[in-house]
Amino acid sequence: MKIYFSPASPFVRKCMAVAHETGLVDRIEKLPSAANPVNRDRTVIASNPLGQVPTLITDDGQALYDSRVICEYLDDLGGGKLFPATGKARWQALADQALADGILGAALLARYEITLRPEPSRWSDWVDGQMGKVADALARFEQQAASFGDRLDIGTLTLGCALGYLDFRYAEYDWRASHPACAQWYATFSQRPSMRDTAPEAPRG
Repeated sequence: MKIYFSPASPFVRKCMAVAHETGLVDRIEKLPSAANPVNRDRTVIASNPLGQVPTLITDDGQALYDSRVICEYLDDLGGGKLFPATGKARWQALADQALADGILGAALLARYEITLRPEPSRWSDWVDGQMGKVADALARFEQQAASFGDRLDIGTLTLGCALGYLDFRYAEYDWRASHPACAQWYATFSQRPSMRDTAPEAPRG
């Protein structure tokens, strides 16, 4: 398998963390990419018309995207332990994945506004609106975090990547101070090999 890769992309990190947890990481070749919302990477577009990472190329040549599809594919290939099959646990894991993905999406949009848009055109209300989504989602996770325990599924794995991204790109955003239950959970969860080994490599992307 091959994956179009950016070392700073939290959605790529999510897929690689799943690959670690399912024992598939050594089967995935990382392909360099220059994915960008403005200057789009034509190499990636050849496999994914959206031109986004992650894009996974399976062993039989099928292109899969986005991270949610890739993660479920890898989990299925690796034995299916991160996506509960049925019932309340499944829907909770998927809902938590969606909420944590929302944190990542909002944080990325805010960052694009700050770093890619020319300064005279930047819209501070847009940034505030996106970071408001982050704050509200974290507040919901704070209500749940004390019950996470050692739960490992696509929901908690995505949340781990989201909190790691906030640390990486928004070091001044002290989410721990107002979310002690999340902070306590993350202190342990972030030490999983899948989290340590997929930590962002460089402050770019």
